[in-house]
Amino acid sequence: MINYDLPWNPQRIEQRIGRCHRYGQKHDVVVVNFVDLSNEADKRVYELLAQKFQLFEGVFGASDEVLGAIGSGIDFERRIAHIYQTCRKPEEIRSSFAALQQELAGEITEAMTQTRQLLLENFDEEVHAKLKKHAADSETILSRYERMLMDLTSTALATHAEFSGDNGFNLQSLPTSTLQGQVPLGRYELPRRSGEAHLYRLGHPLAEWLLAQAKQIHLPPARLHFDYTAYGARLATLENLRGTSGILQARLLSVSALAQEEQHLLVAAVDRNGHVLALDDPDKLLRIPAMVTATPIDLPDSPLLQHDLAQRKNALLREINDRNLSYFDQEVQKLDGWADDLKLGLEQEIKDIDCEIKEVRRTAAIAPTLDEKLHWQKRQRELETKRSKSRRELFRRQDDIDEQRNELITELEDRLQQRVEEQVLFTIAWELV
Repeated sequence: MINYDLPWNPQRIEQRIGRCHRYGQKHDVVVVNFVDLSNEADKRVYELLAQKFQLFEGVFGASDEVLGAIGSGIDFERRIAHIYQTCRKPEEIRSSFAALQQELAGEITEAMTQTRQLLLENFDEEVHAKLKKHAADSETILSRYERMLMDLTSTALATHAEFSGDNGFNLQSLPTSTLQGQVPLGRYELPRRSGEAHLYRLGHPLAEWLLAQAKQIHLPPARLHFDYTAYGARLATLENLRGTSGILQARLLSVSALAQEEQHLLVAAVDRNGHVLALDDPDKLLRIPAMVTATPIDLPDSPLLQHDLAQRKNALLREINDRNLSYFDQEVQKLDGWADDLKLGLEQEIKDIDCEIKEVRRTAAIAPTLDEKLHWQKRQRELETKRSKSRRELFRRQDDIDEQRNELITELEDRLQQRVEEQVLFTIAWELV
């Protein structure tokens, strides 16, 4: 169930939330709110709800309490409506919302604290643990991809932007004219911490363009020196490799199955002593700042490296195959369950007719007149005809079910056929200094 809210939807915010609650009783709900970013007032309302109320984050339903607390002291929606009606210039809109935000700052903070406490007090201890774990996992994954995106951006825009810290940069010129009109110059942050900065993220046009350009770059064999101390954090499994060198290769594995395609990066490395870097150590090595010292170079073929890459590929394919087999079993179980329900229904109908025929026979046997006996004999004949028809229907349905099962198995077999494509992205000679 997807609930769309347009900017001009006249419903009150709590009405929208209530409607989502009703949907949520029977469906999984995805709420899609459209924001007209060209409208300064809509933009500021979104910032207020997203950044101050945190309406789109955390536990769903928390905003009910927050908006209720705000509304008890100040008519929040009336104030916003007044800004819409009276302010015409962007400067007036910004100043009015700034004043409203400052005025409500204390109430918002207090309401959010009380609401969070109220929710936690009513949650089971097990739910607390799960929420903390999911939040920690989400933050870890997000921060990893944010860091990777910022690393790519700082490299690709070195001559077009000024970078400050780990999460922001000032875009001074566009790397290509194709982004004209889509990407404004100015301050960008990931995540955004100041109201005047542009939000930079994976889906941003600038980030999409940089990723597309990066994928097209040809990477010849090269020799890289990785500076362990420049990383700034400890990587315990790599500490013993300081001062050693080896060969590393990265491949792109594309697997098509079940009408879907998924891509995975395979990275493997060996050191000069003939030891294979285990688990995710090759990925960790690529996180460390590096400098290219020679390119192109001739790298010797390493059977040990190729063997490790093959093992990683086979392990990944086994994992995908197990997932696809699980999906196959679920689909077959659904069909079998439907077939069993259908058969039981028809068999029960035949049993009911048999019972009714026996009752009609007993009634006909004790009928006092010839007319009544003829009536019950006709009724018995009608029921026997109906039973024969139901039996034929049962056999026909069984044939249909068998045919559908065969079609499903054939379809799933075709969809489960994996098409695997492998591409070498780059090969490097590495040294951890």
